[in-house]
Amino acid sequence: MPKGARFAVIAEMMIGAGAATVGGVAYTRRRRARLYRGLADRVASITSNHALDMGSAQRRPLPDFADRLAIMPDFLPPHTFAALRAEAERLANPERNYVPVHKKGGTVAYETLIDSAPGIVSFYHSAVLLGLVSRLVSVWVGPTPINGQSSLSLLFYNKPGDHIGWHYDHNFYRGRHFTLLLAIVKTGQAAHGLSHAALEARFGGRETGISTAPNTLVVFEGALVHHQVTPIHQGERRICSA
Repeated sequence: MPKGARFAVIAEMMIGAGAATVGGVAYTRRRRARLYRGLADRVASITSNHALDMGSAQRRPLPDFADRLAIMPDFLPPHTFAALRAEAERLANPERNYVPVHKKGGTVAYETLIDSAPGIVSFYHSAVLLGLVSRLVSVWVGPTPINGQSSLSLLFYNKPGDHIGWHYDHNFYRGRHFTLLLAIVKTGQAAHGLSHAALEARFGGRETGISTAPNTLVVFEGALVHHQVTPIHQGERRICSA
């Protein structure tokens, strides 16, 4: 076969493969769109059928947010917090992730939480919580999209050396982006029986430890606050929703 003809045949094959690939991508996108619509419907059902007792959260005095970070200890009523902790403990086999030097730990994804942790999902979507955060940061806030890469997850630190290094949270959206972190489990050999895995932030060149005893809510503008979680030690555990 002449070289020109062979080139033409190869070109046609490549074009055909490209068309098949485009068709496959479109099909995958339609499937994902249906999946997210279904998940959104389930979240709406969870929010209406698993409303949480938020206690006095709506009326509590607001902390200062001048450094774009606020800490609210003893955030939930004990019975509400106990229910969320029980959900988190049931999900004790998370996917592990490891990025050399930067981070090591476990994660339970949003879709799994929708299946197995209605209380945690309801907390994240609570009108009381969103109203409180809106007042705190002086701008209306709402949940990030259900297909967001970091909308909601459980983070597990339960193996020696689990940590995440200094970083900013990526803002995938127009406007401002805030991170809400609820400390659920934090046990170990550090002071007060807590783990050595500690949230730290940098303000004006100085590093500050952030107290995250269980049932502490931390709200911060992660795209602007440089932060890390220090390594956990043998036999310690840290679980938080974020």
